[in-house]
Amino acid sequence: MTVDDRARTRRSSLSLPEYLPLEHWKTIGEQIFAIVDSSAWWLGDWLVFGQQTYPHRYRDAIEQTSLDYQTLRNYAWIARKFPPSRRRDGLSLQHHAEVAALPAEEQDRWLGEAESRAWSRNELRRHLRAARVERLGAAATEDVQVTASAEQCDRWEKAAQGMESDLNDWMIRKVDEAAATALGPEIVDDTVRSDHADSSVTSE
Repeated sequence: MTVDDRARTRRSSLSLPEYLPLEHWKTIGEQIFAIVDSSAWWLGDWLVFGQQTYPHRYRDAIEQTSLDYQTLRNYAWIARKFPPSRRRDGLSLQHHAEVAALPAEEQDRWLGEAESRAWSRNELRRHLRAARVERLGAAATEDVQVTASAEQCDRWEKAAQGMESDLNDWMIRKVDEAAATALGPEIVDDTVRSDHADSSVTSE
């Protein structure tokens, strides 16, 4: 995967000829984007390989480079969620990241929609948010209801994804942690364990 030879690339710069046809300029941009997006997948697969092959040494090896471990960890999480056979070449890694916390069937359905409808990452995010708000509203019970904005739901979903957890499970765990801090863990264990399955969130 290379950039058009009309472009002169260096680590910190891109030089283009003074007279460059529009179509060539567009092609170079598409090539650069493909390299950037592919490199994220490459880094994710590279870290997964290191974790599997050098389980006790890969972290020290990374710390000796200029690579950011947290960024690599995020790439690796997405790479593990999507084996190469399930990755969509027509979509960016960020598209895949948006659905990574969903079950595999849901991942494939949303990625298929995004690919067939040529959604941008932001468009996919908007459709996911709308579906999430609808789902949470439909799942609401009379036992526990929390009214939240779409922005709050989006923020909570990202936090749950970062913990590799389902949103509802993550929220229940966080509420229990807060209750344990306020009341003491013994009281919480006795009063809320049986109520977990009935908790839900609705959004404005």
